[in-house]
Amino acid sequence: MKRLKVLIIFVTLAGMAMSVELAAADNQLHVSDNHRYLVHGDGTPFFYLGDTAWELFHRLNREEADRYLTDRASKGFTVIQAVALAEEDGLNTPNPYGHRPLVDNDPTRPAVKDGPNNDYWDHVDYIVDKANELGMFVGMLPTWGDKWNQRWGVGPEVFTPENADVYGRWLGERYGEKSIIWILGGDRSIDNDNHRATINAMADGIKSGDGGRNLMTFHPSGRNNSANYFHEAAWLDFNMIQSGHTRPAKPNYQYALENLALSPIKPTLDGEPCYEDHPIKGDTWNRRDEPGVLLDWFDEYDVRVAAYQSILAGAFGHTYGDHSIWQMWRPRHPPKSVARTVWTDALDHPGSRQMQYFRGLFEARAFCKLRSDQSLIVGDNPVGTNHVRSALAIDQTFAVFYIPTGNRTVVSVRKIAGDHIKAWWFNPRQNSSQLIGEFSKSKAQTFHPPTSGRNNDWVLVIDSNDADLPRIGSSYQNITPLVRQE
Repeated sequence: MKRLKVLIIFVTLAGMAMSVELAAADNQLHVSDNHRYLVHGDGTPFFYLGDTAWELFHRLNREEADRYLTDRASKGFTVIQAVALAEEDGLNTPNPYGHRPLVDNDPTRPAVKDGPNNDYWDHVDYIVDKANELGMFVGMLPTWGDKWNQRWGVGPEVFTPENADVYGRWLGERYGEKSIIWILGGDRSIDNDNHRATINAMADGIKSGDGGRNLMTFHPSGRNNSANYFHEAAWLDFNMIQSGHTRPAKPNYQYALENLALSPIKPTLDGEPCYEDHPIKGDTWNRRDEPGVLLDWFDEYDVRVAAYQSILAGAFGHTYGDHSIWQMWRPRHPPKSVARTVWTDALDHPGSRQMQYFRGLFEARAFCKLRSDQSLIVGDNPVGTNHVRSALAIDQTFAVFYIPTGNRTVVSVRKIAGDHIKAWWFNPRQNSSQLIGEFSKSKAQTFHPPTSGRNNDWVLVIDSNDADLPRIGSSYQNITPLVRQE
């Protein structure tokens, strides 16, 4: 089949070229044959690198949306997660052009007017089209969860199974031909049969409207998992977890391992991990407004740990988030959960750029081949700050290890193909690599990362010398070997 292709190339400040391709004749995604990741229409793997922009449709005008989307495209993001009926009073507070999404807050009556560019949904159309132009899919949430389960939030609760089906059908018809991934839910759990019926009805309506063309998942509440509610549902194409913003918390790699052990197998990823520049929830969370209470904040290091540990447990990608960007915060808006950075400044937080390096590494060492294999690590590896994750390619041509605090790591290399191996340090903070050396794989190897401590995480990549694999990172150098046999 002949395909019209649009190729957009962004050359990053780090010197790494990132290309994103959309096929105008086939912009659909599908679940891979082994049910572990997503593929384009031509079968090439799709790396899901998401950004949470929940308030994108609701709070930004078109010039601002252009700025945001262009920035995210330049950093290699492939999915923008945004909400049609937004969390921050999305039904009653109008968008920048004075429009609200529904007539009388009735989901069966979207506020569509005659003529171009004069209603809420025309604005959504513009942003979806712009994201698609830039090579990105929109992970569209039909509504935030307070509109069907107002356990907390502004609400109002307006959805029933009957009107959810009608609204879903309308959305599916309007956006079915776009590059869309449907994300139902919106930070809520399924607490009763009516909630379940409402979500199932919305899914059915969307499928009827778009003909089942686009993939669909469910965004749960914090420290929760779509598999708890809908794993066997035919409409759930992949599982999504929200590992959340609390410390201590269940490591997100545990969710990935649990999901991939379920039957039937479905792809899985963390759709809302700890956000960069988000105050850390914990024992002091409810006292955050008291005088003298000091807040601790998640930073780019926390963001990296969540991303690398999850993908090495089998996730097919990852979602980044920044606390000020999801809410598009600026001083005229009341800050949600102690936001402190204007969203335009938050665009330059280091974690988002480092997600580009993350994607680049796992496209150079194909993420779709990796399977979690902790047997590669010799000795103690307890859960906690120093926990190392490892994965081996199914063809045994390479293995990847994430060492979060630069601690000494002993590795068994016998499973890697061939008689000789080549080892690299990849710096996830700077997108650089260092060749450790080439050596026989007759014995276990002890690796000492170049630096250690918090924010001194390293990725160890071990390749079979028989495999013709590309270099990793935007720059590399040979160094005195930091490996010795034991």
